This record gives sequence, C-alpha cells and structure tokens, in this order.
Amino acid sequence: MPMKTLITALLLGAATLGQAAAVDPYGYKLPPSMQPKKKAPPAKKGPPPIDYVGEFVNFGEWKEVRAFLDDVASRDGFDRAALNTLMGQVRYVDAAVQLVKPAPPGKPKNWQAYSRLIVDPVRIDNGVKFWNENRDALERAEALYGVPAEILVGILGVETVYGRNTGRFRVVDALTTLAFSYPEAPQRSERMAFFRGELEATLLFARQNELDPLSLRGSFAGAIGMPQFMPSSVMKYAVDFDGSGKVDLLNSGTDAIGSVAAFLVAHGWQRDVGGPLVYSAAVSPNRAWESMINQGLSAKYRPQELTAAGVTTTVPVPEQQTYGLVDLQNGAEPTEYWLANNNFFAITQYNRSYFYAMSVVELGRAVRLARGGL
Repeated sequence: MPMKTLITALLLGAATLGQAAAVDPYGYKLPPSMQPKKKAPPAKKGPPPIDYVGEFVNFGEWKEVRAFLDDVASRDGFDRAALNTLMGQVRYVDAAVQLVKPAPPGKPKNWQAYSRLIVDPVRIDNGVKFWNENRDALERAEALYGVPAEILVGILGVETVYGRNTGRFRVVDALTTLAFSYPEAPQRSERMAFFRGELEATLLFARQNELDPLSLRGSFAGAIGMPQFMPSSVMKYAVDFDGSGKVDLLNSGTDAIGSVAAFLVAHGWQRDVGGPLVYSAAVSPNRAWESMINQGLSAKYRPQELTAAGVTTTVPVPEQQTYGLVDLQNGAEPTEYWLANNNFFAITQYNRSYFYAMSVVELGRAVRLARGGL
C-alpha cells in the first residue's frame, strides 16, 4: 500500500552568575561547572535524522503483535489492513533494548558528579536565552497553573536542552520493539504492557494530528518533543498553549511550557505551597531519622516529627507544610540531606528520581541567577 494511502486509511479510522554567592540562605551550592562559559552551537531545526539501523523482523507475523493490532483496530476504529501495512515497515531496534536495561550494579551514586553534568554552562546559557525568548509564555503559565518559570525552565533544560536533543529514534520502531521484545527483567510483562499502551497512544496521536506515525521521532523509549512526554502523556496533558490550533511539542516552546505546567498540576503541584522546594538539612548521629528515608515519593512528615528524629535545617521551614527527607548520595563523600516539600515530589512524578528533581531545582535556579534574578 503506498504511504499516502496508508496515512489516509489510518486517518479514516473512527501530538550575572559571577556575582552570585557560593551558598544562598537555603543552602544551595553553586556547582563549579557554572563558572566557565561556553558558547553553544545554534540549535538545528526540523526532525532529527535516525541514528540507528533497524532490523526487519516482520513484526506483523508475530502472534502477540497480530492480537494487539486486532484489539487496536476494534477498540479505536483503525483500518486493520492499514495497520498491518504500517507494521510491515517497522524495524526492530536493538539499541532500544540495550538502553532500557538497568545499569550494572556496584557503581555508587554520586549526586555531585551527576549535578556537574546537568547544571552546566551549555544548559545555563541556553536556559537564559529560552527564558528571554519565552518570557510571556512563562509568565502566563505561572499565572494560570501556579508553577514558577524557573521550574518549567529547569525541566525543559534537563530533558532536552530546550529542544536541542529531542531524540533520533522513530517512535513506532522503539515502542514496538519494547512492547514485544523487552529484555528479561523483573516486571517484564508489566513493562511490555506499558509500552503497548504507549504504541496505541502513538497511533491515536498521529491520527488526531494527521501525521504519518513513522515520521515521529523521539527517545529510545518513545518520549516525544521538547518536554519528552510519552505518547499517552501527550494525549492526556499536552496543551495548545500558543493557540495555533494544534499541539506541537517539538517546535513550539510555548506549547512545551504550558504542557509541562499542566502535567505538574495534574500530578500534585500545589499553587499555595510557597517558598523553596527544598531546604538543606543536617541529621543527628543517633540515626532515629533513618526510617524516614525511602518512604516513597511524597511529603508526609511534619517539621516537629523531623526535629524529634534529629533532623535540623539551616533556616526555619514553614510549619504548615509537610516534608520528605531526601538523601543525595555522593559516592565516598558524605551524603547530602534535604527536606523536600510537596511540589518537589510533584517533579518526581515526571521522573521518579531524587537526582532528577534536584537537578531541575538547581538548573532553574542557576538560570534565574544568570539572568540577574534574585
């Protein structure tokens, strides 16, 4: 079936740091990587090229794939023959299988090393430029959703350096591979079910936006655009924040800003939780606080409970809020401890990692300082 016919068939079925202090009143440290300045190369426009050679394995002949396509055609009103033709053009991507495997055990976590890689001059310089170019959209998102501009800038910088690194895999290739050939691992069945759902969401998104599904580019796990939304998140949370009539997370910084803000609110961000998201903390030698570590991605402890367990902060924390005790390991060096409020844990719903959420906080703050913000 010619590509034009295929697309039609799918559519017929029923998107200045130099003067800053080394440590601020809340205990944030300016990483050394923020001192030098490097001029970043200009961002390239248009979809990135594919950077892998996929293997043809005829997914359409796999029993599990045929059952999936039958379900999708029935549930979503796709033309079954068109889906089969599409699947005949999908490639198996071994790189996705290798990249999704967990890191080998034994290497200790190191927050300072991680931070130096993320909160770097390239991201800071590009963050200043992005903030300046999108100031109106950031202010509008903050007013509408209650998410500060520096958090939105931090997430988009960590994810893709403001659209510079949005991924070079065909989304359908990566998702099909992981949906039906996920590597042996704990919860393999659950992970395959997750990626099958994302593959279905990709087909729905492409149809809704009149796109060829094979034209979509993303990460090795199928994440799309400047904010690296999985396809189901695009369908649920992405917003047309620039009023163009369509959602474009690849080319519209405005849509990316609004969509990230909408995602955070849907995952627990609270407008009325003011002040810093984290406070530098110290812990007592009696280790009564140890049971408060790794208690899930939530803020559940009152300040009085933390104080009673031997946790203190460099500045007073708001008494009406709850907090979680976050440990940031530094390899052979001492672990850093922080009290994190509800909004910090909303960021962890974007990526379930303390390191990730803290890097968002620090990058956003670094960009604000670089712009001359207080």
